[in-house]
Amino acid sequence: MIRQYIAKAMAKAEYEILCDDGSFYGEIPGFQGVYSNTDTLEECRIELEEVLEGWLLFSFWCNIDVPVVDGIDINVKVTA
Repeated sequence: MIRQYIAKAMAKAEYEILCDDGSFYGEIPGFQGVYSNTDTLEECRIELEEVLEGWLLFSFWCNIDVPVVDGIDINVKVTA
């Protein structure tokens, strides 16, 4: 389920070429702090996915809810 979540989130990624140095910038809307800036589009995509994975692990560790993506909710539910 996590791989499916990451794939759906990555499908929402937006990329642009920065005019000041020609590098690629990528981010996923709704995922604050998840971004990448590298020399090629492919490197940007790979790094962005790595950042997303680390961001998710950190969020789980800190018990912070993450966005629901296309109906996929991977938030940990605490029950009594």
